[in-house]
Amino acid sequence: MSSPAPFSRYEFLIAWRYLRARRAEGGVSVMTWISIIGIALGVMALIATLAVRAGFRTEFVDTILGANAHSTVYMAPQEIRNEYTTDVYVVPGRIQDYDAMADKLALVPGVTRTAAIIRGQVMASANDNSNVAEVFGVSLDDLKAMPRIVDPETSVGDLAQFDQGIAIGSGIARELAVGLGDKVRLIAPEGAKTAFGTSPRVKAYTVTYIFSAGRYDIDRTRVYMPIAEAQSYFNREGVADEVEVFVEDPERVADWTLPLIEAAGQGAQVWTWQDASGSFLSALDMEDDVMFVILSVLVLIASMNITSGLIMLVKNKGRDIGILRTMGLTEGAVMRVFFLCGAFTGIIGTIIGVILGVLLALNVDSIMALLNTITSGGAWQPEVRGIYRLPAELRAWDIFRAVGLSLLLSFIVTIFPARRAARMNPVEALRYE
Repeated sequence: MSSPAPFSRYEFLIAWRYLRARRAEGGVSVMTWISIIGIALGVMALIATLAVRAGFRTEFVDTILGANAHSTVYMAPQEIRNEYTTDVYVVPGRIQDYDAMADKLALVPGVTRTAAIIRGQVMASANDNSNVAEVFGVSLDDLKAMPRIVDPETSVGDLAQFDQGIAIGSGIARELAVGLGDKVRLIAPEGAKTAFGTSPRVKAYTVTYIFSAGRYDIDRTRVYMPIAEAQSYFNREGVADEVEVFVEDPERVADWTLPLIEAAGQGAQVWTWQDASGSFLSALDMEDDVMFVILSVLVLIASMNITSGLIMLVKNKGRDIGILRTMGLTEGAVMRVFFLCGAFTGIIGTIIGVILGVLLALNVDSIMALLNTITSGGAWQPEVRGIYRLPAELRAWDIFRAVGLSLLLSFIVTIFPARRAARMNPVEALRYE
């Protein structure tokens, strides 16, 4: 007669029977529940943390790319030497024939759109309030192509009237206490040159559009102005400061750096969104790895309770083990029975943890909003985090990692007590029975 195959049905039945401890063996039952709860909480925390970290990175990148270029092409600063005094002056690089350069950059494979812009720093003031602002001179068509700026759910005003005024961020509008139709004075330090020196340039503009890009720093400092007006205001007639470039895959924007430099010509330089935010993104990736390791240790600690519970179970079931061995069960069969006891605990705890983790991740935004209300805004500060809410993004790979880690640790920690049960001498087990 051939021996039963490993993990036969009777092994599962015995393991399940042992796992449901009787009232007289309450200690084993308590340890089992502690193991299940510990593993469930560890898996829940791991899934929720990974979802929040993934959602935070996605939201952070989306708010950057929704209101900024993927790459910016500009000319290197130039040195001008005074032939009479031999003094050397460094002046910012300007793009003379910016339309032609934008057309050449648009021909680079993978580039989806280009736009020439004017940039300048000003002081914005209204109603006895003031704030530093960064002005972007753009065309109406280029402004309409920015998804975070033209989102109708987060903006007010009519973009068709953009040529008649300026578009400002919601943060500036709030700090200056202005709304649609109000006037905002823009003060640039470098204005008209007179016999007494350079006087600041001051001009009032009508607010025709108020947007919210989803990033605190952009909403608090960004002002959009028609490019022709920006050229006049900043004394940049006939030139542009930069050409913004948008590519098919922003995550691989570095692949376009060399082709863009070659297309732009001598003296051109490229600055990508990853160059501007690369250190922060690297910090996020590092924090993801650190958090995964820390929470993995928590899951391991919770899994160790399985070992304690199985050791107690083996001790309480010594008589049963002796009887099963004398009935013909092999060491391997006994080992598999107690291995299944620990595996059941790990599987049940993991399933509960996955359910709780998914529910927590799906409702984390509402939970943070409640905590923010209780703490009067202290739980989530947009000026520190840069974005207005705590998002969560459930990814199948993150759930798979959490489940795989939990099950792997649960299976590993059951091996020692299962082997101890298998090596128990049936004679010794039944000697005092």
